[in-house]
Amino acid sequence: MTTIAATTIIPAGMNRYLEKLPYWEHLNDEERLMVGENSVLTHYDKGTYIHGGSNDCLGMILVISGEVRTYLMSEEGREITLFRLYEADPCVLSASCVITEITFDTHMVAERDCDILVVNTGAFAALTEKNIYVKCFMYELATERFSAVMWSMQQILFMGMDRRLATFLIGELDRTGIPEIRMTHEQIAQHISSAREVVARMVKRFAAEGLVEVSRGTIKIKNEERLRKFSVI
Repeated sequence: MTTIAATTIIPAGMNRYLEKLPYWEHLNDEERLMVGENSVLTHYDKGTYIHGGSNDCLGMILVISGEVRTYLMSEEGREITLFRLYEADPCVLSASCVITEITFDTHMVAERDCDILVVNTGAFAALTEKNIYVKCFMYELATERFSAVMWSMQQILFMGMDRRLATFLIGELDRTGIPEIRMTHEQIAQHISSAREVVARMVKRFAAEGLVEVSRGTIKIKNEERLRKFSVI
């Protein structure tokens, strides 16, 4: 894992970022002041390790721009991707010390250059104690992320490699609206928790069947209808 120092940004118009918090409109003036005094906007370069381990409690985060990959890591160093976060996506797993029911450790890394709003642990914990809306938000979001984790586990345990790859490619098409997925085999392998060699073989098979067209660093979907039949989306 590449280690790059993060950069804290203190913009003059901090409120325009704070207003993006899903619960901002449900805070009173005192709570808003507390959040403003305990939040920072931090820039992470691609490859920067953002959060991870039982002793790391970053706080509640909101992605302002970029992409974050959240994953589990085994003792042997194997990574299993759980879900990805994009612009406007919040996450509370990075504040796991606030949610005592969460007993597994997650890791986060910047997949692309990111700007992330971080509400520190103390302030977020205080909000969940005083504001029932924020507490409900925390548990609802934790449940949503846990559902994403279970979906990832289901794919790994019960789906063949062809369906996992097809599901990923169609998911990227639906998310971006662009039939070209600009990722290496290694990057795709990280996202679907497989090995680069396995992804390379399956991509080659898809290409031979006319489902995709492959060029350096890019996979172009050629037959969306047939590829969707392999996927579960």
